[in-house]
Amino acid sequence: MMQSRRPWPAVALAVVSLAAAAAPAVAADAPGAPGAVAAWTEGDKDGIGSATSLTSRPLFTLDDGEMTEVYAPDLGTPSIRDLQLVVSDGKTFSEREREDATHRIELADPRSLTYRQVNTAKSGRWRITKTYVADPARDAVLVDVQFESLTGGALDLYAILDPGLSNSGDDDRARTEGGTLAAYDGRYASALAAGPAPTQVSSGYQGASDGWTDLRSDHRMDWAYEEASAAGNVVQTARLPLTGLGSKRRATLSLGFGADPAAAASTATASLAGGFASAADRYAAGWHDYLGGLTRPAAAKGRERLYDVSLMVMAALEDKTHRGAGIASPSMAWVWGTIPGYSGPYHLVWSRDLYQVASAQIAAGDRAAGGRALDYLWERQMQPDGCFPQNSNLDGTPHWPNLQLDEVADPILLAWQLGRSDARTWGFVRRAAGCILERGPTSQERWENAEGYSPATIAAEIAALVVAADIAERNGAGADAARYRDVADAWQKAVAGWTRTRNGPLSRDPYYLRLTKDGNADAGTTYTIGDGGPTIDQRAVVDPSFLELVRLGVKAANDRDIASTLPVVDAQLSVLTPNGRFWHRYNFDGYGETADGGPFPGPGNRGRLWPIFAGERGEYELAAGQTAAARGRLADIAATASEGLMLPEQVWDDQAPPGSTPGTGTLSATPLGWTHAQFVRLAWSIDAGRPVERPDAVACRYALRCP
Repeated sequence: MMQSRRPWPAVALAVVSLAAAAAPAVAADAPGAPGAVAAWTEGDKDGIGSATSLTSRPLFTLDDGEMTEVYAPDLGTPSIRDLQLVVSDGKTFSEREREDATHRIELADPRSLTYRQVNTAKSGRWRITKTYVADPARDAVLVDVQFESLTGGALDLYAILDPGLSNSGDDDRARTEGGTLAAYDGRYASALAAGPAPTQVSSGYQGASDGWTDLRSDHRMDWAYEEASAAGNVVQTARLPLTGLGSKRRATLSLGFGADPAAAASTATASLAGGFASAADRYAAGWHDYLGGLTRPAAAKGRERLYDVSLMVMAALEDKTHRGAGIASPSMAWVWGTIPGYSGPYHLVWSRDLYQVASAQIAAGDRAAGGRALDYLWERQMQPDGCFPQNSNLDGTPHWPNLQLDEVADPILLAWQLGRSDARTWGFVRRAAGCILERGPTSQERWENAEGYSPATIAAEIAALVVAADIAERNGAGADAARYRDVADAWQKAVAGWTRTRNGPLSRDPYYLRLTKDGNADAGTTYTIGDGGPTIDQRAVVDPSFLELVRLGVKAANDRDIASTLPVVDAQLSVLTPNGRFWHRYNFDGYGETADGGPFPGPGNRGRLWPIFAGERGEYELAAGQTAAARGRLADIAATASEGLMLPEQVWDDQAPPGSTPGTGTLSATPLGWTHAQFVRLAWSIDAGRPVERPDAVACRYALRCP
């Protein structure tokens, strides 16, 4: 067993009946059901954690000094809203960690997703240091708590837990169960245990009979409801005694999960009895072993910690039950977190996002993860006609109904990257290629809210058909191979006419558009920009995504139309921030916060800058022989990392709201698997001197002079 980088002190962990330890209840059953409507926390997480073992399924998230959503039993199901501590002197004040403290987060171990939060009261009265791990042996999360009174006064410490079981926080019930605070909804259950055992406990309803409502009234815990029997937004409270002498004292919290309250309670108490130190050692050892089996690219020098965290984040986003299924982000960005009973599309499986992560894992040497992703796509997402859903639930059942043909192309490209051309793979490839031939080249493009001729989507289709032809020939299907290449060649010649305008308003030179509705790039056809944007001439809307044509080998880096589009896109969409240059998705994008930083949608909502475009520009620059420039893009992406080394979906632009710094993460989905993947893949591409995912068969056919 590897030794912990930091020894964890032994803590007395005797678990006694909370019912016996608690003060007399005001009433056996809590009043005020169902309580206030539940909403998830904001999307920009400071850190995440999950064990590498398959016997431990929870993934926890951290934000603003507290533990926020915990996903269990799978990554599509948030089951905890938050867990934070409250400090009171019992007379004059009650202060919460999230609202009343300054927050710092750090990796307790740079090669493990072991995070430590340090919260210091703004009042100067106390400091709380919490370290988190998932128990590798079971479905539980453990928290080591160190409490300091900074003034020497006697202070009380309370844990307040807000369950949100089965992706909804409005239909839970709660009771004391086997020495724990258990919550349940008929489908799943959680249980909170503590060592030493709490001296008071209570379960109530948000805004009516919950612990914070109790404490803020007179700074004492007067309520001790043994049960919250009606369905509602349950909140549970425990008064925590502490071990140790002097100003620094400790406690351990254990949050367990199970099919019912008894199972959850058993898990929580078993994890607590095993001890934090033992679980922390095994948790860290799992991540050490994972990273120890992989090498770093030379381009990651100086950014090793971010590189390692990126690999761990991508691995953690793979579900433990549905192997190969990876979610986009463990967060609820903007509006998605405020819809009761729904946590949003970031917990779905998108073929596109899964491809980005899998291609980076393949480049990094984790070919097994890439293989599981491809098997999942073939076996779970592929439909009878060979097409793929816009996105799916973790079990592969379609969720949203639209068709995006780049997501049909991506599994074919993954098969090429993995070197798979066996008969079974050919059977899948043949069906997917058939979908592209039948439904292409038009499609809903990769930003979800417009359909037509997209240069990015068509690039993926062409590349997939050329690769499919190679796989077909290896399986003796020469006629199929010829058909795929004929269509790919035709589309490669036509894509400029479909999507490159010669008379647009943004430049006298030709330039590629985001898309055209009718395949006539010189026509002033209008369409409505999604997410609250205007109806506008298609020739006035550009997108950095046209560079997929180069990255996938469909066009040469020095192609005249590619070169003349770059300054147009830069002038319209790029912003130089203190952390580097980044790009908007397209003109008039509304997918982002309001002008004052409020949640999407709202008045003046505006899409901000995406770090992934720095990576895509870097891959283009490698194809153009501009290695130094590509290194600069890698540095730019790295500069957007948060204190906890999480990479965001979006960063603030030059119209950032007060208090926000351009080039730092917004309230968007953080960490985003795609951003971490782009960082890793660009690092390996710099080492290789070319985009590592560019198919040779495509580039040699169209963009390069190959022997």
